[in-house]
Amino acid sequence: MVGHEGNEPPPAKPLDILMLLMEGGKERTKDEYGKLLEASGFRLTKIIPTKSPYSVIEGEPQDEQSA
Repeated sequence: MVGHEGNEPPPAKPLDILMLLMEGGKERTKDEYGKLLEASGFRLTKIIPTKSPYSVIEGEPQDEQSA
């Protein structure tokens, strides 16, 4: 799931807390996914919502010149 900024209601917030307590992780916002991809040599191109609570996160390699 892609989390929302601020104090949006469920479903992302309870899952965020569960992941933090049980797995040491968290849900991320669009900006956080962008930074994570950038740190690994990619750039975020789009986030595609689905009928489920989950989204498809699309990224592509950064250009050699811009890296």
